[in-house]
Amino acid sequence: MGRSVRRVPKDWEHPRKPDGRYQPMFDESFSEAARDWMDQAIQWDNGTHPDFFADWNKERDLKADYPFYWQWAGEPPDDQYYRPDWPEESRTHLQMYEDTSEGTPISPVMETPEELARWLADNKASTFADMTATYEQWLGMIQRGHAPSMIITQHADGTGTMQSGVEFIAEKSA
Repeated sequence: MGRSVRRVPKDWEHPRKPDGRYQPMFDESFSEAARDWMDQAIQWDNGTHPDFFADWNKERDLKADYPFYWQWAGEPPDDQYYRPDWPEESRTHLQMYEDTSEGTPISPVMETPEELARWLADNKASTFADMTATYEQWLGMIQRGHAPSMIITQHADGTGTMQSGVEFIAEKSA
């Protein structure tokens, strides 16, 4: 994971924890995540869950080892880690997120890709660790939607080059 653009309402203010840090949140609504978890739990209970039939799992009896779905997949989703269930038409603006965790914003909410790219470049927003990007690199990544944290390119001579995912995506999109 690395950086991703999220569509948000124009007045969105990402929630904070009591200590002032941003509350990490997936880019999925709680109702979507909870319904998906329930659907998978029902499949587990019925013996039709895809993990029962995966090639890597032919030798195990998952249902015998894990009678209940949460024993295999973990607890149901926690609503504090999911964004609100906004109507699609209200998600008119953009915000850049780090998504190495569930996701926290690294920019304010902006109306256009160009405004967002300009803010990120001017404010030397991190692409990975202490790496930053140019306006053009940010814009290329924004148009793609997401970028990994970093890329290591292996060269024929055995050496490697590390670059941020934003830089790499911008080069490949050009």
